[in-house]
Amino acid sequence: MEPDDKTPEERAISHDEPDDLQYIVHHGEFPETGFSRAVDNVTKKLGSAISWFWIALMAVICVNVFMKNALGQGSVRFEEIQWHIYSALFLLGLAYTMAYDDHVRVDLLYERYSLRTKAWIEIIGTLVFLLPFLAVLLYFAWPFVVKAFVDGERSSSPAGLSHYWIIKSTLVIGFGLLSLSALSRLHRCIACLTRPDDQAGKE
Repeated sequence: MEPDDKTPEERAISHDEPDDLQYIVHHGEFPETGFSRAVDNVTKKLGSAISWFWIALMAVICVNVFMKNALGQGSVRFEEIQWHIYSALFLLGLAYTMAYDDHVRVDLLYERYSLRTKAWIEIIGTLVFLLPFLAVLLYFAWPFVVKAFVDGERSSSPAGLSHYWIIKSTLVIGFGLLSLSALSRLHRCIACLTRPDDQAGKE
């Protein structure tokens, strides 16, 4: 079978084109909507831009290791900077993984269901678990950030970083973006259930 004649699933596991990421098989290809397209485009562009900061994180780690082992001069500031960069990238990358449907799943039965059943599972999971959980996180995260700003919170180490409200604000930003991505996913699942049966992608 020629490469062009292969199905997406066959292309995804083929060794002929191992770096062709566009053929990765996702868990549920739900139809896009105007709202989901707008949210996902912003999320994906932001995620792509933020991904470059992993290089900055590697540079900070390398400099810190060199200073500590070669010069014998460890830096509390550099250690805190690498923790903060890692935390920010993790929190801000959550929405990006949801937009691409690349987050980790542990449900072994999900892949066996039809697209409509998957849509129902995601709608229930998003409305009952994900969005309420994110609402609680945002409810407690906002005063957490405000208090850090008002108190001028800084590191407990004299040589550490100040302005802790900046890193703590990534909690609100990260969970806020994830909430938007969850709403985008929810909109796509609803569109899957409301479109005509001949386009429903039933197995």
